[in-house]
Amino acid sequence: MNLFDLKGKVAVVTGGNGGIGLGMARGIASCGASIVIAGRDRDKAATALTALHEMGADAGFIAADITQKADCLALIAGAEALYGRVDILVNNAGTSVRKMPQDLSEDEWHHVLDTNLTSAFLCSQAAYPAMVRQGGGKMINVGSMMSLFGAPYATAYASSKGGIVQMSRAMATAWAKDNIQVNAVLPGWIDTDLTRRARQQVDGLQNSVEKRTPQGRWGTADDMAGVAAFLAGPASDFVTGAAIPVDGGFSVAM
Repeated sequence: MNLFDLKGKVAVVTGGNGGIGLGMARGIASCGASIVIAGRDRDKAATALTALHEMGADAGFIAADITQKADCLALIAGAEALYGRVDILVNNAGTSVRKMPQDLSEDEWHHVLDTNLTSAFLCSQAAYPAMVRQGGGKMINVGSMMSLFGAPYATAYASSKGGIVQMSRAMATAWAKDNIQVNAVLPGWIDTDLTRRARQQVDGLQNSVEKRTPQGRWGTADDMAGVAAFLAGPASDFVTGAAIPVDGGFSVAM
């Protein structure tokens, strides 16, 4: 039995056109799965598809605004139309507004919560019947170190990512009977466009992260590939409701 064999499986990755999402898509594709990346930026998606095709992956793109239920339903239907099935869902799309809580507008709060948390709920809900038809599936929800820690500039973001963990646990218990495993991953400080902006906005962040992280570096998007391959495949068939840090030891360091 190959615990990481995903040949014949189909994965939908929201926000899979760059950063952590693309790193996770690469990991899943390396095990043989076909990949559907979802997002709104067609140019960025084209670059991501080129990277996936260069590694030999079968991959396509579906444009979607996953904060909208109709787009989430259309995304899953489109993936089934392209490949005949959906076995794996990676809810990765995310954003942040870095402001002190007293300065955060209601619109900014809803924008972050809708993008990070509501979209994951809507996509999971849309994918559920497709997975039931296949006899099971894997859902991987991308949380954050802010699922565990607080930061003064991340009220909305931390709330959304804490919600990701609890949503994953609740869905894991609801859908275990359907042979659907639902887990969360908690990336540490990964070098992405989002965190590059954070380093511009938060003084000393680069050095403080390197100092606290036992491995002494920021993560890369490809550091997320292994956990994605594990949670997408049969190796994790008895793992559900977990929240797995991928952070170079940041969350256990003093």
